[in-house]
Amino acid sequence: MVQSTPNLTKKSPKLTPKRTTSNPLISPVPFTAGELSPASESSCSAYESYLRLPELYQLWSSVEFPGWENESIIRPALQALEITFRFISLVLNDNRPYLNRREWNRRLESLARDQVELISVLCEDDETRGAAPIVDLSSSFGEVVPQTGSSAEVWKLADNEHTITVVCRSSESSLLPRLATWQKSEEISSRIYYAIESAMRRCAYTLGLGEPNLDGKPNLNYDAVCRPCELHALKKGALDHIQNPENQILFTIHQIFESWVFAAKKLIVRVGERISKEEFTKATDDCWILERIWKLLEQIESLHLLMDPDDFLQLKTQLKMKTTSDSETFCFRSKGLIEITKLSKDLRHKVPEILEVEVDPMGGPVIQESAMELYREKRRFEKIHLLQAFQGVESGVKGFFFRYKQLLMIMMGSLEAKANGSESSDLLSQIFLEPTYYPSLDGAKTFIGDFWEHDQMVGNGNGSDQRRNRTAKH
Repeated sequence: MVQSTPNLTKKSPKLTPKRTTSNPLISPVPFTAGELSPASESSCSAYESYLRLPELYQLWSSVEFPGWENESIIRPALQALEITFRFISLVLNDNRPYLNRREWNRRLESLARDQVELISVLCEDDETRGAAPIVDLSSSFGEVVPQTGSSAEVWKLADNEHTITVVCRSSESSLLPRLATWQKSEEISSRIYYAIESAMRRCAYTLGLGEPNLDGKPNLNYDAVCRPCELHALKKGALDHIQNPENQILFTIHQIFESWVFAAKKLIVRVGERISKEEFTKATDDCWILERIWKLLEQIESLHLLMDPDDFLQLKTQLKMKTTSDSETFCFRSKGLIEITKLSKDLRHKVPEILEVEVDPMGGPVIQESAMELYREKRRFEKIHLLQAFQGVESGVKGFFFRYKQLLMIMMGSLEAKANGSESSDLLSQIFLEPTYYPSLDGAKTFIGDFWEHDQMVGNGNGSDQRRNRTAKH
């Protein structure tokens, strides 16, 4: 086997920020030899208790449909979408006259649409559809199969000489059908329904939330997968007694956030499994979904910008979230976020396996040379696609933390966001300013770029010589 250069970046210098135990939600995060670590156990536990993550984790991780490969990813994704429906209701019921309802409505509708789009991509190539809880509401003869525990609308569409029976099934437990009957939320609900109908056109089944289902597809048993009743039983946090209108908004934002973090973790695990099986095309699809999840996490965090500054800063004090020189950036309290950051970064270790070379302990450039050969010959284009997706994930990770730093400065002011110094800022900056995770791929592209530049210069030079020769002959 050929030997090659380790596809690893140099380790960052060790940073040892002081720890503090006085803050229930925040604690310092040390970078040890370039490794990112979560906050102290007590701080993480307080954060998890605030969001009721242990109970949510049980819902996310339950396995009820053996053989359905997508269950562990689609369930938390659907639950994040369902919490978004609750979020819409929460905002529309907020009586504060200074609330920016128009922008809240736009942002939440956009968030719902983007989540539906991601869910549809996950369902699109679901090869284990037979193991999923699918409800086919009509037989091949157009007879409607009666269903219990749901409401359904039935109508007939004329298709030349044939009449097609179409069934629109609505979940009994989801909040979306209820929002559709409320005057305040009727408009936003209808647009979400059309988004579901459009996104699920590529899939073999639809979600069963009450969307038109004009293609008459089978419906996913949404209530069995999402379990909305159990999910909404967790709508009040451990600190719900705090009298602040932004408390429930902060709580809901982070429940949606953590649901997608869990889905991302399961997706990264599947990427590794598919690479081991040499299913590179499927692994590529998963990586691009992962890149989009990172962008979605950024979108979810940006909802903080719509929170009232005075109410939020008061809530920050009530939750004892004070940022000092002895503490760290807020996002590090999420163990799940730290884990998917590491797992996303560790995809770089799959590069030698994909290129079918071994790491050279002597520092030889064989990974780079192998990548150059792959890029130029284009014979295994599915591997090229996968390596590009890897770098797309890297961009998603770094983009999230870069924008998170800007968010902190906007929400709390630059002085406090920097923890009255540079320590906290450096911890975040070290993530998005870190050198590329893929130096061998970077080097390969640099050399290919130089080759084409040189080739172009040589070509232009030869052309000039030929023109000069013709001029001299005349």
